[in-house]
This record gives sequence, C-alpha cells and structure tokens, in this order.
Amino acid sequence: MLDLHTFRPRDAVDLVPDYLNACLERGLLRVRIVHGKGTGQLRETVHAILRRLPIVESFRLGDEFSGGWGATIVYLRPAGPGRDRRGPAE
Repeated sequence: MLDLHTFRPRDAVDLVPDYLNACLERGLLRVRIVHGKGTGQLRETVHAILRRLPIVESFRLGDEFSGGWGATIVYLRPAGPGRDRRGPAE
C-alpha cells in the first residue's frame, strides 16, 4: 500500500510510477494507493498518472473494505521481456 496522505499532488508524479514498478518487480499485481477523500485533487492526479502508465491494466476506487473513494485499487500487467515499464517520457 502506498499512502499519499502526507504528499502534495505534484509529488505523486514520481512516487506512483516508482512504487508501481517496485511492486511489479516483486510480482505484486494488485496494489492499493491511498489518496484520501479531501477535495479529490490528489485522487485525480493519481488517476491521471495511472491512465498514462502502460504497466497499469486497470484501476478502480476502493470498496467499503479497502478505503472507499479515499483509495484506488490498481491492477498491474505482468512484466514481459523488453517491456518499457516506465511509460512515455514527459
């Protein structure tokens, strides 16, 4: 689980891809990112990042057992040979 409560939305730009790549390297294909409910700015930032990453198969908001709309559940694609996991350069 990555808890972003103490981070600013701009910090998530590097943290989220790094965290997801580390999870993928360890064989974790389902992970939770906690962004809190707040104003939704951090959630939207996280979702925008997830949409751009080729290692992300899908994502959804958490349910009542995994943080509700204060968390996002991310499903990663298994790593394949030669796959660029970082996504497009910005």
